[in-house]
Amino acid sequence: MSRRRSGVLPFLFAGAIGAGCLSHEGPTPSAASGGTAPRPKAARPTRIDAGDGAVAYLIESHELPLVDLSISFRTGSAFDPAEKLGLTRIFARMLRRGAEGWTSDRVEEMIDRYGAEIGVDASASTITVHAQVIRRNLEPFMALLTAMLAKPTFAPDELARLQREAVAEIIEARDSDRSLAGSFFRKALFGAHAYGRRGTTKTIPTITRDDVVAFHAKHVVRANVVLGISGDVSEADVRSLILPLVGALPKGAALADPTEEPAPIKGRKLLIVDKPARSQTQILIGGLGTRPDDPDHFPLHVANTVFGGTFTARLMAQVRSKRGWSYGAYSRLPIDRRREAFSMWTFPSATDAAPCVALELELLEALVKDGITQEELEFAQGFLAESYAFDIDTAYKRVRQAVDEELYALPGDYHTRYVERVRGVTLAEANDSLRARIPVEDLVIVVVGTAAQIKEPLEQAIPRLASVEVVPFDQE
Repeated sequence: MSRRRSGVLPFLFAGAIGAGCLSHEGPTPSAASGGTAPRPKAARPTRIDAGDGAVAYLIESHELPLVDLSISFRTGSAFDPAEKLGLTRIFARMLRRGAEGWTSDRVEEMIDRYGAEIGVDASASTITVHAQVIRRNLEPFMALLTAMLAKPTFAPDELARLQREAVAEIIEARDSDRSLAGSFFRKALFGAHAYGRRGTTKTIPTITRDDVVAFHAKHVVRANVVLGISGDVSEADVRSLILPLVGALPKGAALADPTEEPAPIKGRKLLIVDKPARSQTQILIGGLGTRPDDPDHFPLHVANTVFGGTFTARLMAQVRSKRGWSYGAYSRLPIDRRREAFSMWTFPSATDAAPCVALELELLEALVKDGITQEELEFAQGFLAESYAFDIDTAYKRVRQAVDEELYALPGDYHTRYVERVRGVTLAEANDSLRARIPVEDLVIVVVGTAAQIKEPLEQAIPRLASVEVVPFDQE
């Protein structure tokens, strides 16, 4: 299971956050000695009531004169109307394209002058503005951020330019076989569900300025705001310099997430994304996975680590090390507010695609049928517990854990008890979770390659295949 947030591919699909880990307490095995070494407790964020439903989390860290800030909204592309897919991401990117008193060029100029960085992410469930600024420029920088969020201009010429850029990005992304595999996989698995939808070259040009203005009015309200703040800043600074941004937003009503639970698919479905002259393929195989509030969420997390979560996991050992079919072979279990996908990813040559798919299915069936061993369990637990340190090695990462708890409705102790829960998984729990959650018979198998070369071998390689579909790579 990936333990970190997935990157966002503009207008293709936004990965959910990785299930994973955070502040831990108590002794843990020392990588150097093989024994146990006390690990200092990582500072937990201070929760600050920002008023009218908004909350902020703060960790002070004065080693460097920098302030890291995230401004997140409990909303995302799940709210996009079917005929306006891409609206949320267009809106998010428009925030940088001008505000009252600030042209787009002026915004960019002042970001540089303040020694700052700003990035915007949008997914099905959230919108987040990430920022970093030199401490001495925090006050004027907050004035800029406040204008961007409270009084964006949404200039028609900037909207038209951004729409052209977005359409061009979609077309350009067709050159990336990996991006194609990801977007077609999510569409095949989730269908019309919010986790499978994306903006298209047809829907993005239909988005009007009125659509963007209405989205801002409905979604950018105090009750939807979650702030994450870390660095060279005190609580008094937060209250005097940062929280006025929240006060500049309208009160509004908090929005309930409209996302339904995704429906599982039935049977093994092969989707070939036909792209000419491919000597290599991209393969994603999977079905529905886990939710963070599942009682067997952590056992499944540990078991999946054995299967495809490390460089020495079963998938990697069999696909890469033993046969040399693919440079990498991984399995993932990301999380979101609703049940996300389980997937296996490989990228063999076209001639190896069919045997590689057959092997992956065989390994998956064996995993569910026979489970993992006690030795594998203990190795995965040690790996997860030790590598957890990389999830809390900066104040900003720790404060983002608290923000994610709010945004994704995670259990309140998801992060604080992560290592304890990983360490507490029993062999029986891990193997029971595999049988309960991994859908070996209900899978989407997406292969990007040249259909004339791979279709027949794939059909013969997949046992109990329910359906086969071939689609052109530029189909939306």
